[in-house]
Order: sequence, then C-alpha cells, then structure tokens
Amino acid sequence: MSTRLPARIEAQGWIRAVQAAGGFAMVLHKGDPDAGTIALVTLENTAEHGELARLWERLPQADGARPWTVTKAQDPESKQEFNDYIARRTARDPDLWLLELTIADAQQFIGNFAGEG
Repeated sequence: MSTRLPARIEAQGWIRAVQAAGGFAMVLHKGDPDAGTIALVTLENTAEHGELARLWERLPQADGARPWTVTKAQDPESKQEFNDYIARRTARDPDLWLLELTIADAQQFIGNFAGEG
C-alpha cells in the first residue's frame, strides 16, 4: 500500500495553502486524479523584466529524497519559449498536474510547505 496522497488531494492542498498565505493558485492542467504527478509554475516579479515564471518539479536523489527543484526558468528575452516548453511537457505526460502559484518568496513557501525548509 502506498503512503502517497492522490494527486487531486495534493493539488487541493497546494491551492489552499497558497490562498491561506495570501497568494493565488490555480490548476493549469489536470492530470490523473490518483496517480498523477505535481509540477508547480511560480511567478516572480522582477524590476528589470517584469513577471518571470519558473517550473518546479520533484527530482529523485540517490538517498531517496525527492526535493522540489527548478527545472526550467523563463528567459526574459524569450518568454514564449517557456510557454512552449510547458505545452510540450503536459502533452508528453497527460497524467501531470500543473499548478500555477503566485505568492511572495515562492522558493521559501515551497520548501516550507513540502517540509524541506
């Protein structure tokens, strides 16, 4: 028996936690309700380039840990390339849940919510 939460429950948890912290969250792509994986897109406001996105995914480590890691960052010179990458990523993995989080200090929030911080 797996101790992993169904993806739909984990997605709801992320959304509620972001909202409780004063942020905004939404589902960009619904995957398999039970066995899907979760990926997060965070939005960060920068003085130089406006809003930039980052894709966070859990990456397995040799010790069995699966920390949240930025796997793709939006290039300020080619914002569309990030959107194209996301479209390809969800097309390749229809079970993937993609959540967008708009929250201050996303890195710290993700680490704290996931128990990594």
